[in-house]
Amino acid sequence: MLKIKNLTKVYGDKKAVDNLSLHIRPGEIYGFIGHNGAGKTTTIKSCCGILQFDEGEILIDGTSVKEQPLACKAKLAYIPDNPDLYDFMTGIQFLNFVADIFEVGAKERQECIRKYADMFELTEDLAQPISAYSHGMKQKLAIISALVHEPKLIIMDEPFVGLDPKASHLLKTTMRELCESGTMDEVRGDASLEDVFLELEHVQ
Repeated sequence: MLKIKNLTKVYGDKKAVDNLSLHIRPGEIYGFIGHNGAGKTTTIKSCCGILQFDEGEILIDGTSVKEQPLACKAKLAYIPDNPDLYDFMTGIQFLNFVADIFEVGAKERQECIRKYADMFELTEDLAQPISAYSHGMKQKLAIISALVHEPKLIIMDEPFVGLDPKASHLLKTTMRELCESGTMDEVRGDASLEDVFLELEHVQ
């Protein structure tokens, strides 16, 4: 699902990522661990097509991030630690906006939004402007928007920041269920030791 081949990213005279290779197969969950500045976020943003990289190749379901960035972005979802949302929109307007971008049908989006908004206890707040949301509520909205188009790969960078314990547990459970069902693969940028399946030794 996700193949990273000899990825190198340089900032000035510092190599943030040095010749990293990794293959994440369908149904697998991977977590990156490391100190601040280790290259976790740089790797994640490179995979999402947000950052250009200096050497190597990244493939999403066999598609090159360099050559076909839009096609890759259509297959994945990215949840940052501090999501940038449109504060002038209401929650439901933002979710419909994202669904429109990914051309999700009316019935499919309605079912998905209802399911996850109920799950994360955000349904009653969807009519409110995002500017009135707490950080945790914004994080929940970002999670729902990431799931609305049923991505094949979801990439999260410290997704539990601002979430309450119940929502954190729901997110972990949901990701595991989706991965086990073969619906989605997951890459995490803040994994705890108990959740990590591989520690990347090449992210310097």
